[in-house]
Amino acid sequence: MNPRRIGADFKVFARGYVRNPVALFFSLFFPIILVLLFGLIFNQPTTSVTLYAENLDPGSNISAQFLNALNQTGAVQVTVVGPAQLPGNESLAKYLADHSDPVGIVIPPDFGQDYLSHQPTNVTVYTNPEDAVSGGIAEAAVGAVSNEFNLQLSHGSPVVGVAVLPIASTIYKEIDYLVPGLIGFSILTSPMFAMVDISSTYKKDHLFRQLSLTPLTKDEWLASKIIWYVILSFISAAIMVGAGVALFHAHVTLSIYLVPFLVLGPFFFVSLGMLAGSIAKTPETAAVIGNVITFPMMFLSGTFFPVAAFPPYLQVFAHILPLYYVIDGMNKVMLFNNPGSAVADVAVLAAASVVVFVLAILAFKWRDE
Repeated sequence: MNPRRIGADFKVFARGYVRNPVALFFSLFFPIILVLLFGLIFNQPTTSVTLYAENLDPGSNISAQFLNALNQTGAVQVTVVGPAQLPGNESLAKYLADHSDPVGIVIPPDFGQDYLSHQPTNVTVYTNPEDAVSGGIAEAAVGAVSNEFNLQLSHGSPVVGVAVLPIASTIYKEIDYLVPGLIGFSILTSPMFAMVDISSTYKKDHLFRQLSLTPLTKDEWLASKIIWYVILSFISAAIMVGAGVALFHAHVTLSIYLVPFLVLGPFFFVSLGMLAGSIAKTPETAAVIGNVITFPMMFLSGTFFPVAAFPPYLQVFAHILPLYYVIDGMNKVMLFNNPGSAVADVAVLAAASVVVFVLAILAFKWRDE
């Protein structure tokens, strides 16, 4: 490769890119929108869930104490539904369905008497499958209060407690885990979509045929694009980290160990985009191939959702996707400050990048056969 020819092509491509407002928007401003959007979604303060209660044992102090204990958990806010809201013996389940309310609880008749006489009694919790979060909060609160009442009845006292803390630090928030994922998202989408479009459009418009008349070689042309998108990945990462810290006080660590992922990520996806565009016959086919490759990686590599929450078979599939190793490695470096465990991610990315780069050069032709 001739560095002067690479530099000359880099200048031409960079000048055209900077003059393209759409490209600039998605490279420089879209990352800020992503951080702002997901920061607002996941940085909301925790609020209690409204729990509608039908008390069929209204004369009992025990039932009142049970509902009051639910209120004191802070997880739910009990709103008692009386006969006026349930005309004609309407069930609480129907009331919840008619008013689109997610959760409710029914205190059974003789609840207090059964409790004091040590007779088994069940409260009924209604949940809405469409709001699993509210249902889970209500079930946990009712279960905790029920356990406390059982302990009091048996004159027991709680011995083992549970404290739930995030790994690495008590100050980490959801936005901290999202920043590396969103950087990975930017590393994937910007070069992939651009290179798929460029390779297929240049081929259709016979621009590659014209480039073949210059001293520039195929690997030099592709190398200049890799260098450009590596620079863009550094800029996008800086913008996202800066926005996350300034707007939501994100706690992320910037270090030299982040560099391999900001280099190898664009290296891989520029080569992959070029490979996808080269094997496609038309720009339309290239766009389809690019989307088929890109969209599974967007959602199954840990960008927005943790891979550990996936079913086992999806976790296996996620470990096949190259973007997983970009995001996993950046998490280890930026959040846990553990570059040693990120070596495997770097090795996988380096090997995959070299293979895909060679395949892209082999599939890339200045002139059609």
